[in-house]
Amino acid sequence: MDIRQKLFNWRGYTPIPLFVALIWLAEPSATSVGAGLVCCVLGEILRVWAVRYAGGATRTTRGVGGDVLVTGGPYAYVRNPLYLGNFLNLVGLTVAAWSWMPWMILLALALFVTQYGLIISLEQEYLAHRFGTVYEAYRAKVPAVIPRLRPWEGAIRMTPDPLSRALRTERSTFGTLALMLALIVLRWRVC
Repeated sequence: MDIRQKLFNWRGYTPIPLFVALIWLAEPSATSVGAGLVCCVLGEILRVWAVRYAGGATRTTRGVGGDVLVTGGPYAYVRNPLYLGNFLNLVGLTVAAWSWMPWMILLALALFVTQYGLIISLEQEYLAHRFGTVYEAYRAKVPAVIPRLRPWEGAIRMTPDPLSRALRTERSTFGTLALMLALIVLRWRVC
């Protein structure tokens, strides 16, 4: 199994050492916590929107897959809206903690780009093999992580899942963010 597959399967656990460092080194303020919270809220809005289109299959840790090429909703703007949401969440937590700044944000960025760059390359290989020219046309028009200003005209119209289902799917992400923000606030109030 190549390293990309391992990173994909363990992507929910790989940030734990960084999260521990954020809490350990945290020097938050009201401003940093507020700014970080705004960033996390934006990240979660994007993630929930994406999950409404891609469904619960996005939570898999058993390898890259997919039976449908999702190009509607946020996927008409950016090919990896969930990862962009993750990035906003990571930046939000890093800003909220205000740990060892600006070096911690640079470290977080380097780790994120490395891990998700490898994961995206693995997913692209799968999607190109599975969906062929349809995926290649989509890939040529929709950027991987920096959104387009207007949706791709070739997007397939889809009916999104109910918001309640997307919110249930995101429970673990909500829980992680809430725990991290609570620990940051606790560190701010206690130290």
